[in-house]
Amino acid sequence: MSIKINCLNPIAACGLDMLDDKYELTENVSEAEAILVRSAVMHEMDLPDTLLAVARAGAGVNNIPLDKCADEGIVVFNTPGANANGVKELVIACMLLAARDITGGIQWCKENKENADIAKAAEKAKKAFAGTEIKGKKLGIIGLGAIGVQVANAANRLGMDVYGCDPYLSVEHALNMSRDVTMVKSNDELFELCDYLTVHVPLLDSTKGMFNKEAFDKMKDGVVLLNFSRDTLVKEEDLKEALESGKVGKYVVDFPNSNTVNFPNTIVTPHLGASTQESEDNCAKMAVHQVRDFIENGNIKNSVNYPNCDAGVCTTQGRITVAHKNIPNVLSQLTALFSKDGVNIENLVNKSRGNYAYTIFDICSDSSEAVAKELAAVEGVIRVRIIK
Repeated sequence: MSIKINCLNPIAACGLDMLDDKYELTENVSEAEAILVRSAVMHEMDLPDTLLAVARAGAGVNNIPLDKCADEGIVVFNTPGANANGVKELVIACMLLAARDITGGIQWCKENKENADIAKAAEKAKKAFAGTEIKGKKLGIIGLGAIGVQVANAANRLGMDVYGCDPYLSVEHALNMSRDVTMVKSNDELFELCDYLTVHVPLLDSTKGMFNKEAFDKMKDGVVLLNFSRDTLVKEEDLKEALESGKVGKYVVDFPNSNTVNFPNTIVTPHLGASTQESEDNCAKMAVHQVRDFIENGNIKNSVNYPNCDAGVCTTQGRITVAHKNIPNVLSQLTALFSKDGVNIENLVNKSRGNYAYTIFDICSDSSEAVAKELAAVEGVIRVRIIK
C-alpha cells in the first residue's frame, strides 16, 4: 500500500516530485501518514491515528501543536537554513533602505513626474533623502543560526564592523562564520556598541518582548533595529515611544500589523523574507527529504519536538523504532524484551530531548508484530514502528 501524504498548503512541485510511487497525495487529512505544511494553523485540528510526521516547509513552527504531536509520537520537522539566503538578502536590502531614504526619493519622483524641470528640482530635493553609508558602521547580530551567520558574512564583506551574540552558537555555524566577526557575551554589549541591530532568534517565552524600554535605553541614540524573526519580540508601546523620541532612528520589520504600519520612521514589508521561489523550492525539497528518510529509514533530522537520531540505511535483517518518554529504565526494559525473545540487537541508537526520547534498534532477524506489541506495552512507550 502507498503512503498517504496530505498538503495543508501548496508545496513547491520540485519537492512533491521527490515522492516516488511508494507515496500518494491525498486531500483527506484523516488518512494521512504525513502532513506537509507552511502557514496553515494546526492547533485545533484532530490529528489522525495514522499520522506519523508533520514537516513544516520553513523554520517557524508556532502554527503546529508540538507537545500534542510529541505525546502522540508524531515527529515534527522544520527546514532550518533552507530559506536563509532569501532572508539574508532582504535584511541587507532593508538595511540599505534604512540607511538611505531610497523609498522617500522614489516617492518624490513619482509625485513630481509631471514637472518638466524635474531634473533641476531633484538637485535641490535630494538632500532630504541622502542618508548615510553602512560601510564602517557597527552591526550587532542577535542569534547566529543559519540566517544570522549569512547576514554576518555579507555585512562583513560590505565593510561593516560586525558583532554577534549567541550563547547557543553551533560548531557548524561557527565554522561557517567569518573570523572578522567579533563575538560578545551579552545583548547589552551589542546595545551599547552598535549602530544597527538585527535579530534572528525564535519566539520563546524568554525572547518575547525582549526589545522593551529597558533595552532601548541601553542602545545608542538613533540606532536602526531590524526584525525579521517575529513582531512579538518587540514591546510595541515601548518601541513607539523610542521612535518618537529618536532613540530608535529606524525600525524595519517584516511582519505588518495595525500598530507598526502607523509608527513613525518605520519600514514595514509584507512578510517577504522567505518568499522567493528559490526559498520555497529549497524548503519543499528539504521537508520531503526529511519525511522520506523518517518513513523509510526511521531516521530523525531537524525535528523540533523529538531528538535528532540517525542510524543511516538499515543493513541488518530488521529495524524497529521506538518513541518514548525520557524516563528511567525504559531502554533497559526494551532491550530486555529483545533478549527474552532471543533477538540479537546489532546496532542501537538512543537520543533524548527534554521529556521525549527515541531509539532505533537494528536487529539480526526479521521484525515481528509480536515483538512490536511487547515493546509498545512498556510503560512510557508512545509509539513503535517496524521499519524493516
